[in-house]
Amino acid sequence: MATQVQTAPSILRRKQVEARTGLALSTIYQHVRAGTFPAPINICAKSVGWIETEVDEWLTARVDESRKVKGAL
Repeated sequence: MATQVQTAPSILRRKQVEARTGLALSTIYQHVRAGTFPAPINICAKSVGWIETEVDEWLTARVDESRKVKGAL
């Protein structure tokens, strides 16, 4: 019988999200408000972070979307 190991989600802080996406913080929050970027989670009273897998999925979707557009030209 195989046991499945569940790991806690990894949290990315602001600078990590900016570095991974290449977006400025103001642009990230514009996308969050528009519902086109994962919303941050509260870590404590004055700290937020983003779930790494959600940011990775967003990046993958951007790559896929870009490839479709280029393929259509």
